[in-house]
Amino acid sequence: MNGSTGAPPSGVPTLTEVVAWPAPAATAPMPLEPAPEALPLEAASIAAPVAPPVVAPPAALPTEDQLAQRVLNDLQRQIELMLDYRMREVLTPILTRATDSVIRDARSELASTLRDVVARAVAQELARHRDK
Repeated sequence: MNGSTGAPPSGVPTLTEVVAWPAPAATAPMPLEPAPEALPLEAASIAAPVAPPVVAPPAALPTEDQLAQRVLNDLQRQIELMLDYRMREVLTPILTRATDSVIRDARSELASTLRDVVARAVAQELARHRDK
């Protein structure tokens, strides 16, 4: 053994010390190694060490209210889509029949009005020719 007193060297934290981590920099970290196309040919052929993927901490589980709200929103969106589809499916033939009926009635009224207008115009023209 080297004759130490059992105390750790200065600068090495012990298990009971709180170590302050430096604050993350505001700028994006610089890559540790250049892109493969920037490496010389010999260096590009050597496999570079790959950093382990960063694992995000697990997300907190949603509360019962949050979960209920999420389910309610999803259900409401699905119901609205289904209701929209069914309403279009049901109303399309009804609206088509109603439109056809309105068009038939309008044509009938227009034809009747046009006959009346033409009859009056002919009667007025005949009256003018008789008066001459």
